[in-house]
Amino acid sequence: MADVARAAGISTALVSIVIRGVPGASDETRQRVLRIADELGYVPDQRAQKLRRSSSRVLGVVFELQQPFHGDLVEHIYAAAARHRYEAVISAVAPSRSESTALNALMRERCEAGILLGSRLTTEELERLALRLPTLLVARHSDVPSVGAVRGDDSLGIRLAVDHLVGLGHRRIAHIDGAGAPGSSDRRLGFLQGMADHGLGDFADVLAGGLTEEAGAEGMNYLLARQVPPPTAVIAFNDRTATGVLDVLAHQGRAVPGDMSVVGYDDSRLAKMPHVRMTTVSQDAPRMADAAVTAALDLIAGGTPQEVVLTPRLVERATTGPAPR
Repeated sequence: MADVARAAGISTALVSIVIRGVPGASDETRQRVLRIADELGYVPDQRAQKLRRSSSRVLGVVFELQQPFHGDLVEHIYAAAARHRYEAVISAVAPSRSESTALNALMRERCEAGILLGSRLTTEELERLALRLPTLLVARHSDVPSVGAVRGDDSLGIRLAVDHLVGLGHRRIAHIDGAGAPGSSDRRLGFLQGMADHGLGDFADVLAGGLTEEAGAEGMNYLLARQVPPPTAVIAFNDRTATGVLDVLAHQGRAVPGDMSVVGYDDSRLAKMPHVRMTTVSQDAPRMADAAVTAALDLIAGGTPQEVVLTPRLVERATTGPAPR
């Protein structure tokens, strides 16, 4: 800004007025300053601007880099934040980068609230974080009174998948779960309850899985290798896990859905790919993102942390069909 002022022959205060777009400079001065700033390649220091403001108007978002659904959520959080004239700053969790490291990076950005997607923090860690920053969990239940949450009804979502498959004539149905991932317990219990409601409790098969293609492939290989008839349908913890299931079936020459039906969860970009067209349970990423931003802004305004539970829906595509005879 000093360089622009020197080149224009005016004070830095007047340059600041022009750059901020507030009254106090003539049209001629404004045009000249903007032209010189452009010629010099001047870019406003947004971090310095945030430091001068009592409100940074920044929401911090922590997400898992390898989860496609988290990427979908981030995209829609950007849009939802912009509608409220806020900026979203993201920090990724990866195999080489812990969630605590991702959070510390956001703290340096003077975020007004933290939105944590699928967080793995313990209750104690969340309690400590909430003392420093208004905190909202997304796609996970909150058992901390000072931490809000926006999540889908995971138990209902899995029961929708069970209802769909039973309606197609399937009886032997397996669920490859998410191991200890957020939401996995509710989905596992929802599966067992859904099967019991249809009188198929004895045919319910739950395998410990995970969040990756490898977990789905391992589970599917196990189901096919057992010395008992394999299931005719599989419900995976998420779309990534379901993709691993589909890969094994393709390599073994099993027709989908002729020999086996497969249902994913999330309705992420993986499920929508033209060569996959996966039947899945949609958590409605745009709606979840909008609810998350709204809840985070309410926390910033001093509102009481709430848990918002959204209703999922089944999206039927090409990976499910009638049970084989």
